[in-house]
Amino acid sequence: MPLPASKSIANRVLIIRALCNERFKVKNLSEGNDTKVLNASLIDISKDIFDIGAAGTAMRFLTSFFSVTPGERILTGSERMKQRPINELVNILRELGAKIEYLEKEGYPPLKIEGQNLNSKSVKIKGNISSQYISALLMIAPYLNKDFILEIEDKILSKDYIWMTIKLMQEFGIEVKWEGNIIYVKKGEYQPKELIVEGDWSSASYWYEIISLSENSMIELTGLKKNSLQGDSVLTELFKPLGVDSAFTNFGIRIKNIPTTCKYFEYDFTDCPDLAQTIAVTLVAKNIPFKLTGLDNLSIKETDRIKALVVEFEKLGIYFESTLTTISWEGNESIKIPENHFVETYDDHRMALAFAPLSIVTKNLVIKDPDVVAKSYPNYWKNLEEIGFDISNLR
Repeated sequence: MPLPASKSIANRVLIIRALCNERFKVKNLSEGNDTKVLNASLIDISKDIFDIGAAGTAMRFLTSFFSVTPGERILTGSERMKQRPINELVNILRELGAKIEYLEKEGYPPLKIEGQNLNSKSVKIKGNISSQYISALLMIAPYLNKDFILEIEDKILSKDYIWMTIKLMQEFGIEVKWEGNIIYVKKGEYQPKELIVEGDWSSASYWYEIISLSENSMIELTGLKKNSLQGDSVLTELFKPLGVDSAFTNFGIRIKNIPTTCKYFEYDFTDCPDLAQTIAVTLVAKNIPFKLTGLDNLSIKETDRIKALVVEFEKLGIYFESTLTTISWEGNESIKIPENHFVETYDDHRMALAFAPLSIVTKNLVIKDPDVVAKSYPNYWKNLEEIGFDISNLR
C-alpha cells in the first residue's frame, strides 16, 4: 500500500529550497493540502495576500520566511487559524528586527509582514508551546547577519520534529549544533541538493491501527525508511504490545497481526503527539485501559484534540478522565453506537483518519466531513476501499 509522502519533511524542504540561491528538485512531494498550500505560496511570493486556510505549519513557517524576504504581505487563514496563537514566534522575530503587525486580535493571525534583513542575537523561546516555532526560527537563522543562538526554556515538546529540522539543515550544508537546551546555527547559505521525500509515518499509524484490530491480517506499506527522520517511526514499538509485528523490506515495511496479552497501556507522547488519537481509538476498540501523557500542545492543534476525543467517545458510551495534558480510561465499557451516529471531525484530519478504523469493531459508524483528510492523506478513503472497507458507510 503506497503511503503519502511526509508533509513534515516536505514542508521543511520547501522553505529551505525557497531560501536557497539555486532551485533544486524535490521528488515525491506530499499531495496533502498543507504542502500544496505552502508550495503554492512559495512559487509566487509576489502576491499581497496569502490565505493558507487551516495549514498551521504553513502559517508558522511563512511568518518567519516572509520576515526575511523583501516585500510587504498579509498572511491569513481560516477562522480556526485565527484562534491559534502565534505571539511567541512573532515576539522573537520582532526581537530580531522583524516588522510584523496584528491586523485583528493581538497575538493571532492575520498578520502584516514587511520583510527585511534581520539582526541575529541570542534569544530565548518556550519549548512547551509548539516545536514549529522553533523550526521556523532555525530555518531562517543562516540568513541572519551573524551566528544565531536559541535557548529553549521549560519542557521541550515534539523534540523529534526539531531534530528533523536540524538534520535537514545539516543535509543542505548548514552547521547546526544542539547542546543541552541551546541550539547554535552558523551563518551560511543552503546548498542545492536533490531530495526524495520519504513516506509518512504518521499516515502509517492508521494502517497499524487497522492491522491491530483485524485478526490474521497483513499488509506492506511502501516508502517508509528504517532510519527515518520522523519521530513517529516509534509506532513500530508502540503497536507491538497492541498486536502488530513489523518487518522492513526492500520497499518499506510489512506489518501483520499477532496475538497480544496487553492488559494496560501507558505512554508519554511528548515527542510524538500526532500518534495520540490513533493509539487512543485503538486501545478503546481493544478494551485496553490506558493513560496517555505528554499531550501538552494538543489543545492548539487543528482543534482541541483532547476535548474532541473526550466528547466523541462520550457519545459512544466511553468516558475518559482528562486533564490539559493527559487522557486515561479504566476500560471494561462497551461502545454504544446510536442509530445514524456521526463522528464529528472538527476540521481535524486526524480525527477522521483515526476514527474510521473503529468501524472494524462497531460495524456502524459515519464520519462527518470526510474530505478533511485531504490535509495530509488525500487517498485515504480510496485506499480503505481497496482493502474491502465499505466507504459508503463512512461518508
